[in-house]
Amino acid sequence: QVQLVESGGGLVQSGGSLRLSCAASGFTFSAYAMAWYRQAPGKEREWVAAIRSTGGSTNYADSVNGRFTISRDNAKKTVYLQMNSLKPEDTAVYYCNKDGSTRFASWGQGTQVNVSS
Repeated sequence: QVQLVESGGGLVQSGGSLRLSCAASGFTFSAYAMAWYRQAPGKEREWVAAIRSTGGSTNYADSVNGRFTISRDNAKKTVYLQMNSLKPEDTAVYYCNKDGSTRFASWGQGTQVNVSS
């Protein structure tokens, strides 16, 4: 079955950086576009960034464009999110999954990111 294990979160000051990782298993990773999502307290989960199966094309939410970079390593079945210039409003639990996943998909436990002002 699909398994997604996110890691790399933590507490960082405003303006700092973090690199998140997501190890995937249970499906043909290299065949799917992958994405990062996040859910802040009291809010719906939102899409953050996506990368094509080959890694040749990426897309970002306006709120993170220019600050976050998504990448992947198909050999390691891992997707990454480099987050720079972090802001308090980036505080959330971050998840990875196939691009276009709904709440009915199988989700991992996520990794908590806290940005202090």
